[in-house]
Amino acid sequence: MVLALSAESFIMKWVAAPLFVLCCLALVLIILIQKGRGGGLSAAFGGGGAGGVLGSKTGDFLTWVTIVLVAVFLGLAVLLAKYYKPPPAGVSTQQLSSPEQPLPPAGGDDTAGDANSSGEANSPGI
Repeated sequence: MVLALSAESFIMKWVAAPLFVLCCLALVLIILIQKGRGGGLSAAFGGGGAGGVLGSKTGDFLTWVTIVLVAVFLGLAVLLAKYYKPPPAGVSTQQLSSPEQPLPPAGGDDTAGDANSSGEANSPGI
């Protein structure tokens, strides 16, 4: 089976998904670095005086970086949820890959009973 690789699937598979993972990791690290009530992760590793070295505006910068990363995270999550949802239960992947093939009629087999010109079904022997 040969599947055609569309530009959309290439972007979702090789650009958006890794970008989502990198955004998740960056978001976790940025949140852990921020100073909270207990001093944050930087104070746990002996970086308690880093606020004086980096300046007093470091907390504001980290807050804005967090806000931007959360916005990127939510946007990518919505985008990936749209393109990575599974196909419906009755549709095979072959039907999804070739949309020019007509789908079978919903009613089933058309040979069961043909209607005549008056709209009545043909009934044998009556």
